[in-house]
Amino acid sequence: MPDMFVGIAQPLRYAQTLLKHYANLSRATDGALLLNDFMRAATELSGCVLGQLYVLDASHTRLALIAECEQGSLTGREASSLPVDYNAEQLLQFALCQNRVLSLTGLDDSVHESHFLPVRARPWQSLLCVPLLGRQQAVAGLLVCASHEHVELQGYADSLAPLGAFALGHWHLLQHQRWAVADPAPAPQTASQAIGYGLIGNSAAMRQACQLIDRVLHSPYTVLLCGETGTGKEVVARAIHDCGPRRAQAFIVQNCAALPEHLLESELFGYRKGAFTGADRDRAGLFDAAHGGTLLLDEIGDMPLSLQAKLLRVLQEGEIRPLGCNDSHTIDVRILAATHRDLAKLVSEGKFREDLYYRLAQFPVELPALRDRDGDIPQLARHFADKACAFLQREALRWSPATLDHLAGYAFPGNVRELKGLVERAVLLCDGGELLPEHFALRGPVVAPADTSSLRKRLEQVERGLLLDCLRKNHGNQTLTARELGLPRRTLLYRLGRLKIHRSDCHD
Repeated sequence: MPDMFVGIAQPLRYAQTLLKHYANLSRATDGALLLNDFMRAATELSGCVLGQLYVLDASHTRLALIAECEQGSLTGREASSLPVDYNAEQLLQFALCQNRVLSLTGLDDSVHESHFLPVRARPWQSLLCVPLLGRQQAVAGLLVCASHEHVELQGYADSLAPLGAFALGHWHLLQHQRWAVADPAPAPQTASQAIGYGLIGNSAAMRQACQLIDRVLHSPYTVLLCGETGTGKEVVARAIHDCGPRRAQAFIVQNCAALPEHLLESELFGYRKGAFTGADRDRAGLFDAAHGGTLLLDEIGDMPLSLQAKLLRVLQEGEIRPLGCNDSHTIDVRILAATHRDLAKLVSEGKFREDLYYRLAQFPVELPALRDRDGDIPQLARHFADKACAFLQREALRWSPATLDHLAGYAFPGNVRELKGLVERAVLLCDGGELLPEHFALRGPVVAPADTSSLRKRLEQVERGLLLDCLRKNHGNQTLTARELGLPRRTLLYRLGRLKIHRSDCHD
């Protein structure tokens, strides 16, 4: 008999009932009915008269009671009678924060408070709190069962925990499906959203960078990726590998600024037993590990001068010699280099070898700073917000126009990496359904960009704003929007295409 049924009377009959409830829950197509069935299953299996299901919000700071069943019927309580923060409820906090099952008897004589249970004339005597795990194996909710009798409920925890996790996961899935029907997802990404290689944006600077990647993708040339910190150099390097002919082989990254000179040399070239103190065995280096694949040397501008000479030989001859070895051997590695520093300036200062610079700069690709990517910030922000919401298993958030304007006026010294961090933090801070400017803690002044556009450009901006406002007012319904603006629907579609207004822009 499995351990989860130890201590349960009539375990075979209990197991059959448990399987029946699994099958019943798996067939549920409505979230409310699913919760109804699960709560009845939990109370039936445990023999309790009361069952409660709590769910943590995305920030894991609030606990919402989404279902309560008493005497086999779902009940409802006013929000004012429920705790707004589980930190004030010691029993719930213990089960959630410690991820431990809590089973108590003699609850009426206990020093612990149980305000989360409904007040009844007959006191509650026994309590079971079972943490429920979510998709990332983190606590996502809590099942509470209570009885007026003195009974031991601990034995039911091992079977109720997976049943509750199953029901909670199915409920989240049904919620996402309902949101998808109520607010259809944007159309598949077009050139205005993803321009290729996983890069988001449609600015002229990013299109130019992608054209350069197109040219060098299937060639063996060394690529030097330049750009400020956070512009996505490693993302582009991985795209060059994943979309090129070496995609089936290894992709290895080494930060040249992360290790001191002697460790970096042994890490790259490998060593033979006895090469230095502590070298008790042969060890292959990263050049060998990347044989047939790609090696990205990140922050190449910080590589020591002595190692630069050895790297130059690798690039010219395709050979390496491990430390402590007299013989060289050939390797087949495509080398990509990345740096945020000005290598030409380092060459003039004598801090970088001129011959290595010209060898690395065989095909340079400059990645633009985010402040130079006109119009890309809203698309990137939406992309990162959608990914964060999906990771946190919460409903997709809307963007207020003021928030997007707020971000567009910021310089982003940390570029895309900074934007990603700000958006993920804002998603955690957002308690409602809309991201607002106060959710973003920008480190510097936010200024409106200087308007030097022509009269035609300004008129297009006014027209674009008017169309977007009307579309958002009508929840993206183009027929209602055309009727309100007094335009034929075909004319509206033409104007939307000319102004590059997409479905995803209409749901802010």
